[in-house]
Amino acid sequence: MIYITYTCMILLILFIVLLGYRFTAALAVGGLAPAGEERHLTRRDVLVLAVITLAYAIRAFWGLGDTAAPQTFAHFAQGGDSVTLELEQSSQVDEVLFYTGLHTGYYTLSVSQDGEEFTELASIEQKYSALFAWQRAEIEPFTARYVRLTADRELYMGAFVLRDGVGTALPLTAEDENGAALVDEPEVVPAEPSYLNSTYFDEIYHARTAYEHIQGVYPYETSHPPLGKLILSAGIRLFGMTPFGWRSMGTLAGVLMLPVLYAFLKRLFGNTALSGCGTVIFGFDFMHFVQTRLATIDSYAVLFILLMYYFMYRFVTERKLSCLALSGIAFGLGAASKWTCIYAGAGLAVIWLLHWIFRLKKEQDFRVLAENILFCLLFFVAIPGVIYYASYYPYGKAVGLSGPGMYLDPKYIKLVWDNQVSMFTYHVGVDATHPYSSRWYQWIFDARPILYYLHYGERTKSAIACFVSPLLCWGGLFAMVGMGYLTFWRRDKRAAFILIGYLAQIVPWMFVRRITFEYHYFACTVFLTLAVCYVLDVLRRAGKQGRYAMYAVALISVMLFAAFSPVLTGTETGMTTYLKWLPSWPI
Repeated sequence: MIYITYTCMILLILFIVLLGYRFTAALAVGGLAPAGEERHLTRRDVLVLAVITLAYAIRAFWGLGDTAAPQTFAHFAQGGDSVTLELEQSSQVDEVLFYTGLHTGYYTLSVSQDGEEFTELASIEQKYSALFAWQRAEIEPFTARYVRLTADRELYMGAFVLRDGVGTALPLTAEDENGAALVDEPEVVPAEPSYLNSTYFDEIYHARTAYEHIQGVYPYETSHPPLGKLILSAGIRLFGMTPFGWRSMGTLAGVLMLPVLYAFLKRLFGNTALSGCGTVIFGFDFMHFVQTRLATIDSYAVLFILLMYYFMYRFVTERKLSCLALSGIAFGLGAASKWTCIYAGAGLAVIWLLHWIFRLKKEQDFRVLAENILFCLLFFVAIPGVIYYASYYPYGKAVGLSGPGMYLDPKYIKLVWDNQVSMFTYHVGVDATHPYSSRWYQWIFDARPILYYLHYGERTKSAIACFVSPLLCWGGLFAMVGMGYLTFWRRDKRAAFILIGYLAQIVPWMFVRRITFEYHYFACTVFLTLAVCYVLDVLRRAGKQGRYAMYAVALISVMLFAAFSPVLTGTETGMTTYLKWLPSWPI
């Protein structure tokens, strides 16, 4: 098996090297001539795009997570509050399963035979790292007729389940309405806790915060701006506080990236086949698939980055102010979701500046430049500032403010400012460690993927790892080197655009000293895809073999996705060591 693994990896590397060789050969005979093809979407484009997007959407939403989870919660309003549950008869309990809600703390589990005298049996922790998740209490088997849960502070619990030695749930009744919330949804109790029915990785922060915004509770997680969590909360409003609900909007964002990317590729290269192949390459990239199915804010940030660069490209090539305005609005939405979009904004500024430097050399129209500067101040500073400031409304609501007047309230102004200070202090001063952390120079080689989820069965394993497809990561790195060559030695503007977008996302991380992970490379995969497609565009115009290479890259991308899908979807399988191409891959 190990020989097959390394053979596949070596063959892929040789394929990438061969493409690189053919690319340089094509450049040597002048492969940058304009194709002269239609760059607007045609009916054929719409059909191709619809098929790719539908196929991806079906796969992305399939097995996303359970559509049912406890929706009613017992509320322990303060320390000392308790609920008592009764079994039909005195029974032996071998397993205690419970579903966590908001807040963290401890429950004291007490048992009784007569409902009068209770004996403390165990302490059950509701951890911040396992909220809205099914948990097993660490207890020894016991026999009882009555059980009582007493909280040490304000806590919410969604379900409480007792099982016998063969895993059968024991019927429970409650003495009051509050306790009934723990036993009123037996149909949602899973056989086993898993990522399908519980939060995992950073969902413990972002899904929780989205729910807190809905409930009007001041959020626990304040290390990122609010807009991403507000978008996430729309899925919860539609589908409930369920795994499918809190993951649905991120997955939808992943689906929406595909038509935007397709339109971008068509504008860049003017070819339907290449646009379709590039969309397939990106759509079935490992990181795009895994990261957008996780309830975090990165999906929205990357979607807005893609939009802002797409519209900026249309501005510099078509000079449409409407596109420049849309680029600025996308920047504002992105910045209000995650600060990494500000890095992308720096890249936009460089592109805009270079555009005007070259334009003034030909036209020297400084009046138009002055007007454009004012236009940018409106759409890249003022409007994004308003979007960013307004996105904090759930914070204001949580502290008792309401109505449009809240935005002028000194209390609102202060909480917005205080959060900026808090975010900056957190990201600069965070001092944490993680077994799957990595640095930027590891990301570009796929050297250290991050493991989001891992569960071992008796002879099986279920895992979800986040990393870039080796074809896109390694091939994209070669292609990006090509973009550098074309930018500095051929003065190619399209290559410069792609290179600047990539560098705007990777260079800032070179100076970050806090803990980082490979998923921070997600935005870069957009530009890796564009760079790979540039190489394929040169090859396809060089001859028939180049067109075959274009289809081969798309096909290999899908094949790699299929091969690695067990460790991208959490599918329970046998050991997947044959997928461990590099010793540092945790799969």
